[in-house]
Amino acid sequence: MNYKAAKQYFEREGRLQVPRKHVERLAVGEGKEEQEYKLGAWVGNQRNRTAILVQEQMEQLSAIGMRWS
Repeated sequence: MNYKAAKQYFEREGRLQVPRKHVERLAVGEGKEEQEYKLGAWVGNQRNRTAILVQEQMEQLSAIGMRWS
């Protein structure tokens, strides 16, 4: 789900430079209940964990504007 939150942020903001403390709200499920994701922390963690990400994850994030350095 964090990827979906990142994609939503990218589509709205046009970039994936997320402030560390940013929380993204994402509608999920049939009732469209909103859930909160600590997106800023998650994006930072993905940048720091490139050694353990699979190629597909890196490609997905790169496609929505992830800067790795």
